[in-house]
Amino acid sequence: MTDTSTAAPPERPIRVERSRHFFQFRYDGAVKRCIDLSLALLLLPTLVPIITILWLIVRLDGGPGLFGHTRVGRGGRMFRCWKIRTMVPDASRQLDQLLASDPEARVEWERDRKLRCDPRVTRLGTFLRETSLDELPQIWNVLTGEMSLIGPRPITVDELERYGRQRLIYLSLRPGVTGLWQVSGRNDITYDQRIKLDAEYLHRISPRTDLYILLRTMAVVLRRTGY
Repeated sequence: MTDTSTAAPPERPIRVERSRHFFQFRYDGAVKRCIDLSLALLLLPTLVPIITILWLIVRLDGGPGLFGHTRVGRGGRMFRCWKIRTMVPDASRQLDQLLASDPEARVEWERDRKLRCDPRVTRLGTFLRETSLDELPQIWNVLTGEMSLIGPRPITVDELERYGRQRLIYLSLRPGVTGLWQVSGRNDITYDQRIKLDAEYLHRISPRTDLYILLRTMAVVLRRTGY
């Protein structure tokens, strides 16, 4: 899980202002961290062989098996969020060409930061995304404390600007491998609704909420609606 050939070095932490509710929810402290570690260590013997097999298969096209993208973490600290690579090796170049030649794709990308029909995604990558298997390497991010099992999905610096005054909501939580967005109609909601779901999670955060999201996530994965 150390293939760094496509990952840029993490940037400096974003400077954030503290507010009354910044880090105020104690469950999102030591208790939640202990639960994350316990579950991650329990899952590790099962996940490592699966990740290794997927890594080897993806490597067959000559590109790296893992993709590490710089994301914004709790408190503005930057980190590499790991995934099984689901796109062609020259995905960045292809995206630039697509956005320059296709106005509709550019509008969709600027609105949602993703494309429904993304030509960069490989056939295997489509399957990995539908089943959310591409997210499995993020168990490493959970073990290192950069992510939680449950929380808002990790975002880029550019995306953080879209949060506006709500940015403290995102920055007060560890990003999650799964969260309310994944189980609330991920493909059918707008980015603004996604931000509202992050705020909702902040106000509802509890062991009960996390258990609910975890169980709903399993159902989403089984229905292969994780894309």
